[in-house]
Amino acid sequence: MYAIVEIAGQQFKVAKDQKVFVHRLQTEEGEKVTFDNVLLLDSGSDVTIGAPAIDGAAVEAKVLKHLKGDKVIVFKKKRRKGYRKKNGHRQHLTEIVIEAIKASGAKKATKAKAAPKAAEEKTAVKEAPKAKAAPKKAAPKKETAKSETTKPVAKKAAPKKAAKDDLKKIEGIGPKIAETLTAAGIATFADLAKAKPAKISEIIAEVRGNHVPDTWPEQAKLAADGKWDELKALQDKLDGGKK
Repeated sequence: MYAIVEIAGQQFKVAKDQKVFVHRLQTEEGEKVTFDNVLLLDSGSDVTIGAPAIDGAAVEAKVLKHLKGDKVIVFKKKRRKGYRKKNGHRQHLTEIVIEAIKASGAKKATKAKAAPKAAEEKTAVKEAPKAKAAPKKAAPKKETAKSETTKPVAKKAAPKKAAKDDLKKIEGIGPKIAETLTAAGIATFADLAKAKPAKISEIIAEVRGNHVPDTWPEQAKLAADGKWDELKALQDKLDGGKK
């Protein structure tokens, strides 16, 4: 005879005198414990399936000891991101021995007492909207008089942020360089046209790559003036921003 029973959130196929390792139970070592959530019983000749559990069936067991399971290594890695994380885990377990499997006789906690409370909650929910339908109190006249006399305070308009240009339209400037220049205060074509190549080289010194900003102010000047055709003609002659 065997049974399928739920113990600590897990389902086990158990028989009499079988030892089982389950998730840690609150029962002390040496004490007996009963599991009444039996899902299936097989007596050899008959098989009983619960819906979902079998009424009156139970599995009796005895707690032998509490212990920890084998160590499990959890390793996480994201390639090309420099992310590595290693953790160890040992599950808390309880060893029990099955002493008896009862097909009937065990009594489960009935839910009949919970029915009146549910009925009271339903009636309370129905009566709640009536309480909300109570008329609202009129606001006192004194407060309305004060609100009429007070003048609305004009809110100061938030300062507008300066418009930014797409610096990547300049030959030789990529997303990283454009971000670095913007952080340094060079966010428009006009700003870039005024900057000196030596100053630009100093700003982008930490950006990877070999960058020559000699033509960037000249290109930015044409872009700021809206001379796109001339800018395109100039960029056709350049190689990575170099003449």
